[in-house]
Amino acid sequence: MISPTARPSEPPAKDSTDLGDLGDLAARHGLTVSGARPPLGTYIAQLWSRRHFITAFATARLTSQYSQAKLGQLWQLMTPLLNAAVYYFVFGVLMGTARRIPDFVPFLVTGVFVWTFTANSVTAGTRAVSGSIGLVQALHFPRAALPIGLALQQLQQLAFSMGALSVILMCFGEFPKPSWLLAVPALALQAVFSTGIAMVVARLAARTPDIAQLMPFLLRTWMYVSGVMWSIPMVLKRLDLPEPVVLALRCNPVAVYIDLVRFALIDGYTGAQLPPHVWALALGWAVLLGVGGFVYFWKAEEEYGHG
Repeated sequence: MISPTARPSEPPAKDSTDLGDLGDLAARHGLTVSGARPPLGTYIAQLWSRRHFITAFATARLTSQYSQAKLGQLWQLMTPLLNAAVYYFVFGVLMGTARRIPDFVPFLVTGVFVWTFTANSVTAGTRAVSGSIGLVQALHFPRAALPIGLALQQLQQLAFSMGALSVILMCFGEFPKPSWLLAVPALALQAVFSTGIAMVVARLAARTPDIAQLMPFLLRTWMYVSGVMWSIPMVLKRLDLPEPVVLALRCNPVAVYIDLVRFALIDGYTGAQLPPHVWALALGWAVLLGVGGFVYFWKAEEEYGHG
């Protein structure tokens, strides 16, 4: 029997601390959303504070890259050299390009080494997030450290390659001279450009993994139009190409960096072959992709590891 004085059960009183109050409370005590994208300036500072991790990450990846091969780190030099040997046979011997370009072996090897730097940076960028997904999901750190670290790995490998390139050049009569110093700023600008494009493809591949499967075909096409094994100025003189095609070939960023390094290292690559706007283009591409690629990657900071 229900007592006449009994009252129907009432819903529990609402907690006076609602979500808005909790948000204010968290803000007052400096708490933020886990994994939230920090402001750009803070993000850059966080990256700088982890510079030792980025360097160690790049060095460890470089050391372990060929750890299972019997020749070990020697493959860092043999891979681009073998590629250059194949291109020399196909383009230099079979197609006769070596007869039309002076100092063809230094010309070719320089182009292959410079191209390989950017190509490997882009390829590594496609695996920057997906290849370290366990690290991304387990730890909180600026995700840009991954593509930057992988680009730094390729820069370290380029240093070995340039040492081998110097020996090859001297074997073909190209000895050190003051103009060789111009290769340093050229490669520095290329490093900024390559890091930026690695961050662009890192974000794209994190969202669409199929990009990694498509990238080898895109890179192969890019290589063939970059003057790695043939001279762009020579082709432009011989062929009557549409003006947009001519402009695209001359402004191709990798072709620009290859031209600068060849001009610095090879006597036969005279100033007449070097377009007067090439340094401005090299700087422009580095700023555009370096800064733009970094900002583009940063804007998706909250998405990495959650797709």
